[in-house]
Amino acid sequence: MIDRVTVAVGAVIVQDASLLLVQRAHDPGAGRWAVPGGRVEPGETLAEAVRREVREETGLEVGVGDIAWVGDSIGPGDPPAWHYAIVDFWATPTGGSVVPGGDAAAVEWVPIERLAAWPIVDTMVDLVHTLFPSGAST
Repeated sequence: MIDRVTVAVGAVIVQDASLLLVQRAHDPGAGRWAVPGGRVEPGETLAEAVRREVREETGLEVGVGDIAWVGDSIGPGDPPAWHYAIVDFWATPTGGSVVPGGDAAAVEWVPIERLAAWPIVDTMVDLVHTLFPSGAST
């Protein structure tokens, strides 16, 4: 049972008309794909959390830009099994090499035009429709 909302962040990283996605190793959404990200730790700014999560999950160092998308992930049940308030930021690689780590089973650059066919987590559906309308339909 949860007693509060957890703040989470993500990084929208686009390069050569592809979006960087990680395959989740754990629930919620184990086996499906999402932008790199995760929980904000106490004392951490949102931007610091984005940089840490991207480094842990993908091996990349990033510069953090403006807010790209805001949404919620609410688990099943009453009370819900989880509730994340998610703030995704535009981010730009500044160093490092792409390699999966942390709770990412895999990392892949997915062409934006193929996003509609990719097995993404539920919150990514709204993100894709909002940010990449051309990648939202096959």
